[in-house]
Amino acid sequence: MSKMHIKTGDQVIVISGAYANGKEPAIGKVIGVSPKEGKVMVEGVHIVSKHVKPKRQGESGGIVKVEGAIYASKVMLYCSKCGAGRRSRVRFNQDGTKTRVCVKCGEEL
Repeated sequence: MSKMHIKTGDQVIVISGAYANGKEPAIGKVIGVSPKEGKVMVEGVHIVSKHVKPKRQGESGGIVKVEGAIYASKVMLYCSKCGAGRRSRVRFNQDGTKTRVCVKCGEEL
């Protein structure tokens, strides 16, 4: 997978998998994208324990909690106006620039 529908800094909602429970939706900001693997890292979703060795003398190592990668197909762009995950459409502005907009309400994402 080379082209992705998600970019770093987007607000997304998890739509399937272990983090998509019905009680409270997992909404977060994308902190990393890996187009080659087809995965994204979302803030506060899929927290994993990473064992870190000390790099320099005097620095402490240990177990650190960090966000792990999940497949990009499991997340959807979050529209704050609709309050749900929505598909996006590209709109061309007057000056020729492209912006992504919500398919349902037309709000800029």
